[in-house]
Amino acid sequence: MKRQFKFIKYTKVWFTLSLIVILIGLGAMVNNKVKTGHFIQLGIDFTGGTLMELQFEDASLDKVAELRGAIDAAAPNTVSQITVTDQSTYIIQGKDLSSEEYDSVMASVEGAMGEFTEVRFTTIGPKIGETLKRKAFIALTIAIIAIVLYIAYAFRRIPKRVSPWRFGITAIVALLHDVLITLGIFALLGFEVDAFFITAILTIMGFSVHDTIVVFDRIRENLKNQGRDETFGEVADLSLNQTLTRSINTSVSTLFTLLALYFLGAESIRIFVFALIIGIFVGTYSSIFIASPVLTIWQEKRRLR
Repeated sequence: MKRQFKFIKYTKVWFTLSLIVILIGLGAMVNNKVKTGHFIQLGIDFTGGTLMELQFEDASLDKVAELRGAIDAAAPNTVSQITVTDQSTYIIQGKDLSSEEYDSVMASVEGAMGEFTEVRFTTIGPKIGETLKRKAFIALTIAIIAIVLYIAYAFRRIPKRVSPWRFGITAIVALLHDVLITLGIFALLGFEVDAFFITAILTIMGFSVHDTIVVFDRIRENLKNQGRDETFGEVADLSLNQTLTRSINTSVSTLFTLLALYFLGAESIRIFVFALIIGIFVGTYSSIFIASPVLTIWQEKRRLR
């Protein structure tokens, strides 16, 4: 008989690793809050503002300071960030510009740096930003409630007096683990959170829940054949060993595609793809090392009472 790895035995190790990563991320968020007033750097989708992408005839990549100076000369304290892309364009993010300020900025930049092409221009008012922020929060809340209800319904006939609600709530614990780590990494690296990021988070939640349900479904089936002296932890270990290869293969094949998009795809989706890469990796980890151990601890504690 093939030897099984004892996942549940090392629960404290898995929890400690996750706690360390989460605390580092939370520390980065607190540091950002002190410096900028926000736990994470919010994009103009949520704060409102202007985004311009300019391409100059001279493709040298050392004009950031000159470009910032030209913009500030026409509209002081406008620029919050300038990013140089690998297509030799400059992405400028800053406060919302009126029509007069926009015309002044364009004239100032052309006068200081020569002719250029405006690749794109986006402006979002602060009220729209607040609306998007509120709708993003509502979307995440609805998704979490729907996941709990669906899992509780799907596992309603679980044997051995195991509450189906525990499966749903445990899956949400794993999801919060994934979201916190992803947010922490973004805060640590100083990446912006925008509407694309919310899309990535919802995608990560779907992938993580799907992976967790596969393990939980195997636990449900194995509980039907649970021996009198067999603990819930032993059933969870058996289930994890049975689904481990499938979980890893699914995640690795997905990561190959995402890595190709990250290195070969357009600059505009790179941060979005990066969020997915982090989320898929962490989601696979949580479905194996977080969800089942949390469920086991909860169930074993009930049994011992």
